[in-house]
Amino acid sequence: MKDASLIQILGAVLFALAVLHTFSTKFFEHLAHTQPRHAGIWHLLGEVEVVFGLWAMVLMLFMFAISGKPEATHYLDSRNFTEPMFVFAIMVIAGTRAILQFAGTAVHFVANFMPLPRGMALYFLVLAFVPLLGSFITEPAAMTLAALMLRDTLFSQPVSNKLKYITVGVLFVNVSIGGTLTPFAAPPVLMVAGTWGWDIWFMIATFGWKAAIAVLINAGSTMLLFRCELGHMARKPSNEAQPVPFSVVLLHLMFMVLVVVFAHHPAVFMGLFLFFMGFASAYQRHQDRLILREALLVAFFLAGLVVLGGLQQWWLQPVLMGMDATAVYFGATALTAITDNAALTYLGSQVEGLSHEFKVALVAGAVTGGGLTVIANAPNPAGVAILRGQFEDNTIHPLGLLIAALPPTIVAVLAFRVL
Repeated sequence: MKDASLIQILGAVLFALAVLHTFSTKFFEHLAHTQPRHAGIWHLLGEVEVVFGLWAMVLMLFMFAISGKPEATHYLDSRNFTEPMFVFAIMVIAGTRAILQFAGTAVHFVANFMPLPRGMALYFLVLAFVPLLGSFITEPAAMTLAALMLRDTLFSQPVSNKLKYITVGVLFVNVSIGGTLTPFAAPPVLMVAGTWGWDIWFMIATFGWKAAIAVLINAGSTMLLFRCELGHMARKPSNEAQPVPFSVVLLHLMFMVLVVVFAHHPAVFMGLFLFFMGFASAYQRHQDRLILREALLVAFFLAGLVVLGGLQQWWLQPVLMGMDATAVYFGATALTAITDNAALTYLGSQVEGLSHEFKVALVAGAVTGGGLTVIANAPNPAGVAILRGQFEDNTIHPLGLLIAALPPTIVAVLAFRVL
């Protein structure tokens, strides 16, 4: 490991503090209730989506003070913020009434052919069909759809806290591994697919079929475990809005598809997003409240992760490169829990001469651990932003998520390492 500069050491320390902060958000929410005089600042510090943006700001203040304006601004300009911008745009579009109506209709249609009680069938499809659909509409869009469907059906009813946490854990793991059928939907795959020449057939043959088996096992076993509590899933929301005309649904789908197609070109997809906003404003009667606040918070979280994560290469890369294929799989799975999995695979893509086994193990480990924490996979903050209001103190406790995600993660480990 090469000698680290002062800024790199500060970056690593602040990154560690940010990770610790994500596990402490419930503590700050508790302070907001016990110290109402300063409830505003405690609520702010308890927002998990604010954490990495906040500590990234601290890092930049240190960088301006130590290195000066030119170097600090150059560092910011060198960061790639395409992913936060894309997640913002796709979250808002995927969270519209038209897209939710289309996804809900598709899920209910498939449920008609399943020999299961309605609630169980719908629950299974939200945890299995929607995450696998993420291979085509991208993982952030799949996470947004699944989280909104759960929020408006099952989670809006009086169900156990255990069911909520395990559902979120399975959802996060399934979305992380369910996007591996294609080379463009999962952020950690996207980082390496072009460099390593991985196409859709390679992804299906190497990762996709194994991931699909794990997704089905995770969703099916969770459905059976909580079968007595899933009747709520079949109930129609009491505030169900008027159906959106087919032509409007079609236009929303067109906007979403075009944003996905141009996901690597922010000037294009943000232009499309602005056109979409104009259309949504012109036809407000076909819209519910756009999830702009939630999407902006998630984008802020991911942008902070980009800024802080950019200074972790000095210790992450030597750790990864010192492992064999088996060690790198389990190492990547563990490291993903405290870093963004796309950052891990990006580091791997910058190293020449890696064996085929090493490359496969790195990506498989990165997606396997993608459900363990909020920061492990880019779509996770979107799920947290949408669902946390259904939890006690409006907080999904990181330790509860970690424990809930361990069983489906073990299933994913077995799928990738045994099959």
